[in-house]
Amino acid sequence: MTVRKRIISFFMAAAVSVCGFEVMAQEGMGFRNEAFTQSYNDDADSLGRDTTDVMFSFKQYFRMMRHKEQGKIGTMFAGSTIFIGGQQIYNKDYWKLPIIYGGLATTTALGVKYIKTDDKKDLGRGLLIGAGALYWGTLMDGVVCFDTGSEHSPGRATLYSLLVPGLGQIYNREYWKLPIYYTGLMVSTSLLIENSANYKRFKRIHNELTRENSTYTNSVWTESSTLYLRNMYRRYRDYSVVALVGVYILQVIDANVFSYMLDFDIGDEIAVDISPAVITPDTAFAFSGPTGNALGMSIGIRF
Repeated sequence: MTVRKRIISFFMAAAVSVCGFEVMAQEGMGFRNEAFTQSYNDDADSLGRDTTDVMFSFKQYFRMMRHKEQGKIGTMFAGSTIFIGGQQIYNKDYWKLPIIYGGLATTTALGVKYIKTDDKKDLGRGLLIGAGALYWGTLMDGVVCFDTGSEHSPGRATLYSLLVPGLGQIYNREYWKLPIYYTGLMVSTSLLIENSANYKRFKRIHNELTRENSTYTNSVWTESSTLYLRNMYRRYRDYSVVALVGVYILQVIDANVFSYMLDFDIGDEIAVDISPAVITPDTAFAFSGPTGNALGMSIGIRF
């Protein structure tokens, strides 16, 4: 090996070793060892299967309803979106079932009946909205009353944010995030309403200008300008929908991720140890000197 190759090998090995940090966790300071070894699924079943093994199982859902198995809060929630009242059965709140079924049946039936009439159409819409609110309340009640067996449940935090934006952050005691997410939701909603109204406005004007035998005249807008503005506001409306959905999904993910991180124990002591090291071909990624090893620097961070 020439001198030039030896020099290049040394500096490449040193660069690789400098970029490789040795993170050493010690008991009693920093991240506890259990933080890297324990299962953070507090809703796992008796066999220790993680929630990613089976996202949803109707078999497990119905076994939970018959109190044959203790399952995950997410499984019960997902099944109860279809089989209404399943959460209340699992929670043994049987007295709530007549209220749920009776209320849903009454509001839905009367809402469908009245919305078809001219004089009671608004009443029918109100009843259908009430049926939706009762359905939502049924799901929320099931999540609140579900016994996860732990003081803090990531599954509950996720479902809280799914049902009420920001409620998961309140559950995680991260109140400072509420202004951020609510600002994002309100701004995107405001833009959605404004862009949607402008889109409908210029769509109507364009249709009037291009309608056959139309007598509509407008000294301000032309056919080409209204077509351009209609397409522009339609695009902006779609962007607003994407922004609104993005903020909503982000706050759900945030509630889930940071509910797991509440178990981390971070100590106040931290130390950095820098020392020369001999890099073997394995750690130097096959860059070696004349003797098969190379010199480098070892950087260790102790939490």
